[in-house]
Amino acid sequence: MKQTRNAMTHAQHMSAPSSKMLTIGTTAALSCAILLTAFPAHAYVGPGAGLSLLSALWAVLAAILVAVGFVLMWPIRKMMRKRKANRTTAQSSTTESSKHSSS
Repeated sequence: MKQTRNAMTHAQHMSAPSSKMLTIGTTAALSCAILLTAFPAHAYVGPGAGLSLLSALWAVLAAILVAVGFVLMWPIRKMMRKRKANRTTAQSSTTESSKHSSS
């Protein structure tokens, strides 16, 4: 079989990057470069807006930490409740057996 200049073998086709992938990569790199470039913003953020933003961020962070803490403490609290329940049943059975033995 004769190959033309434009025809590639299967191995060559698989190893060569497609033009579509190059355009996606180029577009992504260009987008990142534009987004990461800092342009001067002729604006003023007053202390009230800055403090509001910081307090909102602290509230979100505190909520996440409390939620993670409750999830991590759940097995420990369950174990402590189970131990307390076992202790009270053991004490009540000991008390009842001592009442029956003294009668």
